[in-house]
Formats: sequence, structure tokens, C-alpha cells
Amino acid sequence: MRRAALILLILISFISCKSKKNIVTKKNHTKTTKTVTFNNSNIASKIINNAKQFEGVKYKYGGTTSKGMDCSGLIYTAFNKENISIPRTSKDMANQGNWVDIKKVEKGDLLFFATKKNSRKINHVGLVVSSRVGHIEFIHSTTSKGVITSSLAERYWYYAFVQARRVL
Repeated sequence: MRRAALILLILISFISCKSKKNIVTKKNHTKTTKTVTFNNSNIASKIINNAKQFEGVKYKYGGTTSKGMDCSGLIYTAFNKENISIPRTSKDMANQGNWVDIKKVEKGDLLFFATKKNSRKINHVGLVVSSRVGHIEFIHSTTSKGVITSSLAERYWYYAFVQARRVL
């Protein structure tokens, strides 16, 4: 019963996935409204591809190379390859960009987690690689498996989730 309620809650929260801005234009004294979707999907795709090049690389605290990588090192390196400067630690990254509602998360957004028991302090970060209704996948580096892609629907990550941020 709890699992069904959790799945229902996740599905409801992912109904809207695009950020939109309405623009009002005038034409012959009548107003028309156009919807323009701002999309950084090209740069986001490049950053995701940069991160995916490190899949399978083992975990190394403070690592930023194919010899070893930690979670924030992976994100820092992927963005840096596209000449986008972001802080080096997950705690500092969590203060960059804009907060994003989980139901509006897009690829290229950052997900932040608190993985220490009885703590809500951010100590882990992942990069959203795909987002669709009820399912968010993100790439990150774990101490046990190195650089992998996981789902926010996994129980561990769902309960450790703290916030999402858009830096692009």
C-alpha cells in the first residue's frame, strides 16, 4: 500500500516537464499569445555525453579523471569541458543556479542528496540524463560502484533527495 502511494505521488509530481514563458504580441489591435519554450537541450546533451564518457570509472575522493572520480568531480568535469564554470563541491554547487520543482526537472539539471544517516546536509550530486513523467534518471559517482546511472524512483535515492537546481 505504501509503495502504491509512493508511485502515485511520483506520477502526480511529474505531470509538467517543460518551462514555458508566454509572450504577448500585438497585430492589428488584437492580442495573440505565443508559447516559447526555452531549451538548452543542445548544451545539456553535450554535458551529459561528457559525463557518460566516465561511466564505469571507479570512485576516488576528490577525483576528476578517468583514474577515479567522485560525484562532484564528475559534474565539475562534465561542465568544465563545455567551458561552464561551476563550484567543485556538491555543497557549493547546491547554491548555484535556480531551484527547480521536481516535476519540472529537465535533462542537464542537478539533483542533490543527503546520504548520511540522520542528516539533511547535501553531500552528493547527480546530473539528470533523462526526465519523463514519473521517471528521472541521473548519472553520478557512488563509492561502491563508481560512475553509474540511477533512477530517482529507487528507494534509496528517493528518500535521500533534497533538491534540484538548474544551472544552465
